[in-house]
Amino acid sequence: MTGRRTVVLQVLSCVLFLIPITSLAGGATSAAGVTIRADLTHVDSGRGFTGSELLNRMVSRSRARAARLYGRHSHPYGHPATAPAAPGTVGEPSTEYLIHLAIGTPRPQHVALTLDTGSDLVWTQCASCAVCFDQPSQNFDPSASKTIRYVPCSDPICANSTDSLCTITDHSCFYLDSYGDGSITAGRVLRDTFTFKGSVVPEISFGCGLFNKGIFDTNESGIAGFGRGPQSLPSQLKVGRFSHCFTPMLVDKPKNSPVFLGTPDDLTAHATGPVQSTPLKRNPVIPSINYYYLSLEGITVGSTRLPVSASAFAINEEDGSGGTIIDSGTGVTYFPQAVYEQLRKAFVAQVPLPVDAKASETRGFLCFSAADAEKVAVPKLVFHLEGADMDLPRENYMPVLDGKQLMCLIISGTEGNQTIIGNFQQQNMHIVYDVENSKLLFAPAQCDKL
Repeated sequence: MTGRRTVVLQVLSCVLFLIPITSLAGGATSAAGVTIRADLTHVDSGRGFTGSELLNRMVSRSRARAARLYGRHSHPYGHPATAPAAPGTVGEPSTEYLIHLAIGTPRPQHVALTLDTGSDLVWTQCASCAVCFDQPSQNFDPSASKTIRYVPCSDPICANSTDSLCTITDHSCFYLDSYGDGSITAGRVLRDTFTFKGSVVPEISFGCGLFNKGIFDTNESGIAGFGRGPQSLPSQLKVGRFSHCFTPMLVDKPKNSPVFLGTPDDLTAHATGPVQSTPLKRNPVIPSINYYYLSLEGITVGSTRLPVSASAFAINEEDGSGGTIIDSGTGVTYFPQAVYEQLRKAFVAQVPLPVDAKASETRGFLCFSAADAEKVAVPKLVFHLEGADMDLPRENYMPVLDGKQLMCLIISGTEGNQTIIGNFQQQNMHIVYDVENSKLLFAPAQCDKL
């Protein structure tokens, strides 16, 4: 990383002067008490893929995402390994949902940023980038905004971040962030007005990407960190909680999903079941990891609770590896391999259909063949969390595919001890991150009605 860091710093020293900036403005304005809404689109929405193609692409992205999560802090978190690498897995972007907003004044410039609950930094490509990836819209142009400001080294948003560095010439802040898959983004830290759907918020800090090299989707222009660190969007907006509700992706005309910063108090709106809560945990061994950990205590398939100890889902108290996180950027739910084998065994025993060995090998999931899979009853699947039960609807774990001739369990295993609850299992569920009170609330809901 040292050599790569040196190269990036050399590039930045040459290109930073390309960004015209004005004098520093005051600190970020609080948005406390205000609920901000934005639209999310699935990265493959409107691209014309079949249900099977959507799942195949999601699997590839999930493997890439897991590599980022496992490798980001250089700890032994394991790697997805139940299925052979699918075509396109290597070099696959891990983008899942894009949040749409705009930056700058008087003409706000649209950006589409990956919603990422596994990181903190908010950044987008800038027009003067020396190394860039392709994106459909124009890169953000700082010179076109009258409210753009630089961030000095003394600013808390810079001083308290491990990703931030300082220039020797003008003592302004810039950043260098790398991901587990080898992707890098670096540039100047700026501050400007953000425009959401019906809400305008001044003085939000973000990275203006000048050196962006690696694996990114052509639909994204950067990343919006929703983690627990001071640089994340929820932290800067000073909202105690945020939420999202993912609409189903395996439909003919997928709809936008809502994300709320400062979630409305009435969580029962359009809910189709009870609101439950479970504690949000931190990694006691590696406190710098800002993932959203949960206490998963067990799994039930049908009427059978799997013979798995809660310790299989817990953080290793010696090295900080393992644990259970809920993540917006991973499509597939992953369990440690031993847990997954128990899960697989239970479904094989309880589903009254033959296993389709060829489809299972090709897709990397447990698949069953049937004349009309939609009419076949499947065992329920429940994740037992501390103080709550996440009872998943069938379409969130056993969708029907290939003209109703096939159904597959969209869950996989890893070689290590990490558990990730992916976004496919979170569809049509209002997920609330109550960071202020360290708890996660959730309720089944009609997400397209919110």
